Amino acid sequence: MSKIVVFLAPGFEEIEALSPVDYLRRAKQDVILVALPVAGNFGRLVTSSHNVTLQADKTFEEFTAEIGSDLPDAVFVPGGMPGSKNVAAFAPALDFIKKMFEQKKLVTAICAAPVVVLAKTGVLAGKRYTCYPGMNENLAEYCGGDDVVAVAMEGAKHCPDEPFVVDGNVITGRGAGAAEQFAMAMVEYLCGAETAAKIKEATVQR
Repeated sequence: MSKIVVFLAPGFEEIEALSPVDYLRRAKQDVILVALPVAGNFGRLVTSSHNVTLQADKTFEEFTAEIGSDLPDAVFVPGGMPGSKNVAAFAPALDFIKKMFEQKKLVTAICAAPVVVLAKTGVLAGKRYTCYPGMNENLAEYCGGDDVVAVAMEGAKHCPDEPFVVDGNVITGRGAGAAEQFAMAMVEYLCGAETAAKIKEATVQR
């Protein structure tokens, strides 16, 4: 069983966040919703970009205290605004993502999050990726300047027409409309093609 942590910050996009949670839990994986202490939010309740409030399983402090130095198998950052910006503003989350990538764990993000969050960490350097249309045009703003982008995104290739992109241990998704396909890419990566096929059939996917 794989352990997957989902970072939730105020302003996250609901479909993007919960589609992977749903499918990964159907696949019998250990999915942990973690609330980040940002934008005045310090408990487990987190409100989405469309005013839907979810109760996370743990706060970031509780989660990190529990796992210690044992990293999970995957980290997922949903998109949405200002959710993605709120994640990107929390340095411990960025450090956690970097550590996950360096230790060859799965790093995933969808919609705004690939460029607003992952680009700041250097995870996308040399990788193919996708994101919400047009977000890639503001990399300097999200990363902190052209000099930072030159290093953090060196060799990265934007794939604008792909609903999701798998490149090594990084999976990125385009947006809410691609959430199902993105989620299933995570299932296949972590659980295998046979499990993914069973879930696809059972949920009557297109």
